[in-house]
Amino acid sequence: MSTFPINTIVVLVQENRSFDHMLGWMKTLNPEINGVTGTELNHISANDPTSSKIFFGDKSEHVDPDPGHSIQDIYEQIFGMQWEASTASKDNVPEMKGFAQNAERLTKGMSSTVMNGFQPDSVPIYKELVSEFAVFDRWFASVPASTQPNRLFVHSATSHGAERNDRNKLIAGFPQKTIFESLDEAGLSFGIYYQNPPATLFYRNLRKLKYVGKFHPFDLDFKKHCENGTLPNYTVIEQRFFDLKLFPGNDDHPSHDVGEGQKLIKHVYETLRASPQWEKMLFIITYDEHGGFYDHVPTPTGVPSPDGLVGPDPYKFQFDRLGVRVPTMMISPWIERGTVVHGPSGPYPTSEFEHSSIPATIKKIFNLKEFLTKRDAWAGTFESVLSRNTPRNDCPVTLSDPQKIRPREAEENVKLSEFQEELVQMAATLNGDCYKHTYPDKLVENMTCAEGCKYVQDAFEKFRENCENAKKNGADDSEIVIPFGHQSQESTEKRSFANKMGSCFACSIS
Repeated sequence: MSTFPINTIVVLVQENRSFDHMLGWMKTLNPEINGVTGTELNHISANDPTSSKIFFGDKSEHVDPDPGHSIQDIYEQIFGMQWEASTASKDNVPEMKGFAQNAERLTKGMSSTVMNGFQPDSVPIYKELVSEFAVFDRWFASVPASTQPNRLFVHSATSHGAERNDRNKLIAGFPQKTIFESLDEAGLSFGIYYQNPPATLFYRNLRKLKYVGKFHPFDLDFKKHCENGTLPNYTVIEQRFFDLKLFPGNDDHPSHDVGEGQKLIKHVYETLRASPQWEKMLFIITYDEHGGFYDHVPTPTGVPSPDGLVGPDPYKFQFDRLGVRVPTMMISPWIERGTVVHGPSGPYPTSEFEHSSIPATIKKIFNLKEFLTKRDAWAGTFESVLSRNTPRNDCPVTLSDPQKIRPREAEENVKLSEFQEELVQMAATLNGDCYKHTYPDKLVENMTCAEGCKYVQDAFEKFRENCENAKKNGADDSEIVIPFGHQSQESTEKRSFANKMGSCFACSIS
């Protein structure tokens, strides 16, 4: 049994923004926050002190195009030099001086974009939450890399050796154990509330029949479950990753409108605040990675590898460094107003807050049996933020109304982003299109954002339908349903059990 006052933890992971970019200017409201003053700078040529200086400003607005945030871009941003095998093996010092250089090298004029942050009034929901609850000013991405490796760390404390968006692994599904399974083994509940088909299906084990019912459409179920007091112990909210005119992306990934992300967080907060579960709840907001935007705090080194796996050539990343600092806030009636959390107090002298801190703290709060990897065993835990003896009764019931930041409507007929392509290709493994000759690359080659969104929605519904059919036909709940309708006749005939299933094959992965 938990001795903590919390029995419901809600997690929302936004996309691709650094701490200084989103929250750095909150220092003007609370000097205790390790934010920015306007004296921070990068030289346009990182190692030439005579080159032009770009000071960090407060003029951030809508961002398009997206800054660089691949593992090699981030290396340049942190160390001020482009990645080379001969220099990467040295003990380079992370001086955070290459953001302007990298941005300008990729896109002329981009240095000004990455060297600016939002004024507090431009992100009014965050302004209120930082004032009313807790901000963490030393929380880092788990990997100095792009979206998926970091999202994988959030729920499993490892990316299973991925230091970039490894398309083949993402499509097949990553095999590592997650915090979801640890909770399930302990008899605790979890649920994933999705707006587009869930990216958590990149974890292969979550495709098992026994977990299909854990996925809930956000618009239909989230408010209802909050009102009924039936939110699971661990609740994950997934955003709209596709940017449509009627349903704009609200994940904060450039070029999506940050105003839409503010609206989402306002809606989630107010719905949680009205729930009978509120007094036993902790709401966590963080970002997967920094997206190429400047941050002044050096990234930690000497970090333990979660599982000894090494990234592929040419970078062969050892998972011994963290990524750039990202915005993180925590909301609960057990948190004092205006709390600022710096580094953790353990469990080791070198421990830091990073995404693995989430499963590490869940383990502690719910008294789970074991850590997932060496990384969550090392990561700082944040249960001390729940510092009150009694819950507050003055938490705001509603938040202000955020304004649109993007000056135009969504361009839904543009080509898919890399992440959106991966979602489509993963969806093709759920509906059987992975057996077509167009898979994987031709499937997404000319697909627009609107077409991709419809494709993944239809594919996920087909997957759910196939899973229900498999259950009715007696499939074991530890199996994963794999459609085979597009395989060759010879391959299909070999699957006698699949023939009995009607439209899918349930395979064991134990």
